[in-house]
Amino acid sequence: MSVRYAVVFEQAPENWAAWVPDLPGCFTTGSSLEETKANIKEAIAGHLETLRLFGE
Repeated sequence: MSVRYAVVFEQAPENWAAWVPDLPGCFTTGSSLEETKANIKEAIAGHLETLRLFGE
C-alpha cells in the first residue's frame, strides 16, 4: 500500500525547510530544495517506523 502525504516546503535566506502537516514533529532542512526533498522522504520513513514501533 502506498500512502501520500502533503509536504510544505519553505525557502529561507540560507536554506530550505520542509514539514508534513499530517505527521506532527516530522520536519527537516537542507541547503537546497533537492537536498530537502531527499531529507523529507527519509524523515517520513523514520517517523512512520517510530510510530509503528510504539504502536501508534
